[in-house]
Amino acid sequence: MNFKGTIIEESLEDRSVLNELNILRTDIKKVTQKYQTPWLKKWTLHLVEINGESADDIAQKLSHSLDSKHAWYADYKNETTHYIIFKNKVFKIDRTNAGQYLEAKKYGISLGIPEYQVDFSPEVD
Repeated sequence: MNFKGTIIEESLEDRSVLNELNILRTDIKKVTQKYQTPWLKKWTLHLVEINGESADDIAQKLSHSLDSKHAWYADYKNETTHYIIFKNKVFKIDRTNAGQYLEAKKYGISLGIPEYQVDFSPEVD
């Protein structure tokens, strides 16, 4: 089963991983103060589809590709599994397990990611 998610291009130090993803759509969003990324003027958001067989491998590549100077995450999911990926740490979450979501959320907040941006839960699609 394939996965879908959004990858922010500016969150990646090594953008070559984007070449391994099926990019379905790209949107450019102006950065506002709300996003708490004052070093950027825009976000390039790629809606991606990832083959289920390569989901673990892509998660590791994204984890090693994320910006090391700022706290970011990437994520993608299907009906049963949600990958939440931070720099050098990957959470592979059973979408029925609220406790696993709470662990990922706490980790993201500990890195300085604004709480409203780590609103992971089993119900959110």
